[in-house]
Amino acid sequence: MVSISKISDAFERSRAQRRAALIPYIAAGNPLPESTVPLMHQLVAAGADVIELGVPFSDPMADGPIIQRAAEHAISQGVGLKDVLKVVSEFRKTDEQTPIVLMGYANPIERMGQQAFVEKAAEAGVDGVLVVDYPPEEAAQFVDLLGQHDMAPIFLLAPTSTDERIAAVGKLAKGYVYYVSLRGVTGAGHLNTDEVASQLAKIRQHVTIPVGVGFGISDAQSASRVAEVADAVVIGSKLIDVMNKAWQVVPVGEQTDVAVTAGHDWLKGIRHALDQVNKQPA
Repeated sequence: MVSISKISDAFERSRAQRRAALIPYIAAGNPLPESTVPLMHQLVAAGADVIELGVPFSDPMADGPIIQRAAEHAISQGVGLKDVLKVVSEFRKTDEQTPIVLMGYANPIERMGQQAFVEKAAEAGVDGVLVVDYPPEEAAQFVDLLGQHDMAPIFLLAPTSTDERIAAVGKLAKGYVYYVSLRGVTGAGHLNTDEVASQLAKIRQHVTIPVGVGFGISDAQSASRVAEVADAVVIGSKLIDVMNKAWQVVPVGEQTDVAVTAGHDWLKGIRHALDQVNKQPA
């Protein structure tokens, strides 16, 4: 079962509880292909509202070194787009509620074919798709295909986005919009919450769906600051870094368990911090 409404429902629950939604990003296949599904379940147990599942790609232009290495590691183990869809199908056997958003790049989708990809993603149970290099001006056909299968097209906005680009995204996006809080790649720079708040006010003039904020969020303090102004906190590089540091120092047979436990425990701390931010009703 896939549905844009599952994403909307997740945000509605967060609003009702007066808290920001938590959206962790993980790279499928890292640290091991067999670790991804157990990790997804444990992220939900730790308080994830939506999961962004990264599709490994050899040239991830928007990602910093941590996510690049995670993608390279997954690719070295033979993980590709078809394997990611199998991961979603496996996850759906025991979790039909948590929204899953695939995040990646155009090349693997184009190789499979947009129509085939959308059909297979819908069958697997994907709820939304964010393709970094599908700008809204060139994504009408893809958005239409997603709409035919009740999946959400999710777009990035950045500090450099023009009013025209924001308006274009506002017309096409469903589910939520992902605001990139920093100029540069994931895992880089320092977060300026005042600037984020100012940019979100600008975005909300054109965008009526929730806005999540990612890039530059590395601990409970920065996550809490973002939660004061955003509808969701998206966090990836630091989560992957925590897991990678945990599994790299243990024997091969223990890597999955150690990485999954480390990811769960760290994200649970972020969830606790966000729950202390008492957001005012909209």
